[in-house]
Amino acid sequence: MKTIYDIQQLLKRFGTIIYIGDRVADLELLEMELKELYQSQLIEPREFQSALLILRHEIQLQKEKLQSKDR
Repeated sequence: MKTIYDIQQLLKRFGTIIYIGDRVADLELLEMELKELYQSQLIEPREFQSALLILRHEIQLQKEKLQSKDR
């Protein structure tokens, strides 16, 4: 798993499609859904860790981008 798209495809296998229009909110919802799948033992720990790392990195990048626009 290397991209946000890969994570979206993983969630899609479980019937979850997330699109609100706010990139940060979308990513945070993806993270919540991912945690639910992991806690339900539907995905492997390695898959979960990889996806979580990608999501948190992208969330941080998006928040930094928003902050730089506000300046």
